[in-house]
Amino acid sequence: MDATFFLNVTSSGLLTGLVYGLMALGLSVIFGVMRVVNFAHGDLMVVAMYAAFLLFTKLGIQPVPALPLVAGGLFVVGYLLQRVLINRFLGATEHIQFLLLLSVAIIITNVVLMVFGPDARNIQLDASFESYSVGPLVLDKVRVIAAITAGGVAALLWAFFRYTTTGTAIRACADNPVGARVVGLDVEKLYAVTFGIGAACVGAAGCLLLLLVDVHPHLSSDYTLLGFIIVILGGLGSLGGALLGGILVGLSEALSGVLIAPSLKSMFSFGLLILVLLLRPQGILGKKP
Repeated sequence: MDATFFLNVTSSGLLTGLVYGLMALGLSVIFGVMRVVNFAHGDLMVVAMYAAFLLFTKLGIQPVPALPLVAGGLFVVGYLLQRVLINRFLGATEHIQFLLLLSVAIIITNVVLMVFGPDARNIQLDASFESYSVGPLVLDKVRVIAAITAGGVAALLWAFFRYTTTGTAIRACADNPVGARVVGLDVEKLYAVTFGIGAACVGAAGCLLLLLVDVHPHLSSDYTLLGFIIVILGGLGSLGGALLGGILVGLSEALSGVLIAPSLKSMFSFGLLILVLLLRPQGILGKKP
């Protein structure tokens, strides 16, 4: 195994890590604004993956063009979920919120299992067998497309929070909910919009992950756990931290899968998590409480 081989493995991990980062962005947004840990995050992503799968098999719409449709649908689901259900429990203790969202996750998983069955599904695109050659690098075309799209969605999310009136209002709710109410902001509605945005992010990530992995109902728990690892690495509530954490996890999985064994790649993600918690408990880009 020479330097070129490791360079190709590293680039593959980096591209995959950008998609992981987009998946974790939704989790980070929801926690950063509402201080709610969404234990149904991976389940919403699996719903998005199946939605993209159906759009491709039934209508011939590929995952990237289908991304706005799926993300928009997940926004509506997230908005209604927060407005109708989660908003009633915002003042409850953490373990009550945990049980609520865990119940939602179990319901979603079993509904998906009843509708689609336990078998893994995938899609085959012409791009799946193509690659780009950049000097010594050989990059899978679907990974490049997924990574570029993930970066574009993340940039749009950053611009939304930075430059739009609604984004500024959401940041005000995150900084001081009481003060936001005093100046007349509809905090409950903004919370619902925030949850919808988080669900839309994971919907977009689900479309892109369908290009890289097979989907099955029990995939949700794996990616919920992976999302938590990523946001804790980067810092809870930090958008840049979520992307950085995703890249680190993608790199660790790629390198450990080659150097040790693919079945042990999760062990290195947890090892990285423990190391960061020991050295910087608030996360790499997180702020001290």
